[in-house]
Amino acid sequence: MVTIYDIAKKANVSAMTVSRVINNSGKTKESTRKKVEQAIKELGYVPNSVARGLISKQTKTLGLILPDISNPFFAKLARGAEDKAHELGYRVILSNTDEDASKELNYMDMVLSARVDGVLIAPTSDHSLEQINRLRAQDIPVVLIDRTIEGFTGDYVLGDSYEGSRKLMEHLIEQGHHNIAFINGPSNISTARERLRGYLETLRLNELPVYEHYITEIDFKSIQAGDTKKNIEQLLALPSTKRPTAIFAANNFIAISTMRALKELGMKVPEDISVVCFDEVEPVVYFDPFFTVASQPAQEFGRIGIQFLVERLDGKTIQKDRKIVLSPDIHLRKSTRPIK
Repeated sequence: MVTIYDIAKKANVSAMTVSRVINNSGKTKESTRKKVEQAIKELGYVPNSVARGLISKQTKTLGLILPDISNPFFAKLARGAEDKAHELGYRVILSNTDEDASKELNYMDMVLSARVDGVLIAPTSDHSLEQINRLRAQDIPVVLIDRTIEGFTGDYVLGDSYEGSRKLMEHLIEQGHHNIAFINGPSNISTARERLRGYLETLRLNELPVYEHYITEIDFKSIQAGDTKKNIEQLLALPSTKRPTAIFAANNFIAISTMRALKELGMKVPEDISVVCFDEVEPVVYFDPFFTVASQPAQEFGRIGIQFLVERLDGKTIQKDRKIVLSPDIHLRKSTRPIK
């Protein structure tokens, strides 16, 4: 590994002069600076960020902990976060928990050992609060993204899951659908709770009955195991007058598994049943927009979250915890149609 002493020898200057050039501190003749910079370029020197971080108390590195980077929503969120971090002079370490609390714990340990300056996280559940408090005990600021946690105080950036659900449900009801099934994510995640609340309140405000057997809860592992199909088989086994005419899928992965199950069961969308969901289903949306969705500005989630983190790190005086709630856009497409 090339050191500042190698640079000093090649440029025929002292190691202290090289240090002043690298850190842009102190006075150095322009001719000397150019010699040092040329030596750095020729030797391919890369500064030791860890060592510099021990001195400055900052590594200029941020942790980004997400549930599933294969989900287009979180992939876009990560891109927005990385772009903003780069703009502000920071790097990002990305971790993927797969909605697994044990993996989340391991990544918490990793960001602590890596001495990151701050962490942006979409927690796996309410139980993540204990691990977040471990970071705060080490003076590492934390911003929540997409999800909040009961008992958390601090900055967070969320989507309006409740209002998005209300709008999707109102669309279905306006089309004449009264029997609407809801396939949700785990209730220990705030977005699932808010989407369920929107579903239930819209039914009640429209004086429609709430059928408990229309509401199912499913997690990522269950989706992979094919549990969505089992749930839909149970719904379709109901008498024709009580069978749902529409399905509200609480996220894009559930929507995809719902479509796959319906196809395997010989059901056509929207001819036989309508489907709506939260978040875009990509890359299909670019070629043949199909799903009626509540689409969230994922990149803005990441950009704002990083901005909040860096403002905390820069020591800006912020008196109150900040809460940003971003509204989804409703796109009406081919996956729904009125009851005949």
